[in-house]
Amino acid sequence: MPVELYRDDHHACLMFTDLIEEDGQAVQSNQFLIVDGDTGAVIDPGGNLAFNELYVGMSRHFSPHKLAYVIASHADPDIIGSLDRWMTSTSGLLVISRVWERFAPHFTKVGKTDNRVVGVPDGGGRLPLGRHELWLLPAHFMHSEGNFQFYDPVSRILFTGDLGVSMLSGQQAKTPVTELAPHIRFMEGFHRRYMVSNKILRLWVRMVRQLDIAMLVPQHGAPISGAAAIRDFLDWIETLACGIDLFDERAYQLPQTVIDPHSRRTAPVLRAVGG
Repeated sequence: MPVELYRDDHHACLMFTDLIEEDGQAVQSNQFLIVDGDTGAVIDPGGNLAFNELYVGMSRHFSPHKLAYVIASHADPDIIGSLDRWMTSTSGLLVISRVWERFAPHFTKVGKTDNRVVGVPDGGGRLPLGRHELWLLPAHFMHSEGNFQFYDPVSRILFTGDLGVSMLSGQQAKTPVTELAPHIRFMEGFHRRYMVSNKILRLWVRMVRQLDIAMLVPQHGAPISGAAAIRDFLDWIETLACGIDLFDERAYQLPQTVIDPHSRRTAPVLRAVGG
């Protein structure tokens, strides 16, 4: 069952958190459906592991055949690995950064994306969605070179992609976080490795402080809800050293480790830089 993040008489935002079997082989991920009147968009629909369950699950709330957009924050496989199937089963347009618009067709059979890709310029924009607009906010290098977040001014939800991520189960991800401090341990390793630099984080914080935000909703893990938790997240991320801030010559050494191709040991999602 999806989590209802917001609903009024004309507008709804749904989050699917547990469509992937949690066997440790694939990272938990969230998928989103926004509906305004008779117009709908799916955000970061995921890979083939999630497609069947998402298609059936969203059908109970909105007909996939009526989707206006398939919106992607960036081009990772857990974002749009199932693109071929969405291009086949819906008439929606793919909305993705111009950085990735000529790479995205590699996820599909020849011709599936012809005249169906909306390339978003680096500065973002406002995408018509029903009676309103979805704001496409620049979020480059958090973590992707061409990356966007999506602000819904009706629900006041900011869909943050890989920013605000926490390493939780699909069931845990259903419950919004309202107190940040105990939650940081589920976030810190990911952000230190996947965010490019503190400079980028500071620029992002300066931009989003101008928005009226009720909830930050990442693509992995739990939403962050309420003014206090959102304020604390912005304060925390604004000063976080990450990415190239932490790398030095130790990370660029000729390798000595012999990799055993027969080992099935699953590595942690993240390790300390140089670890």
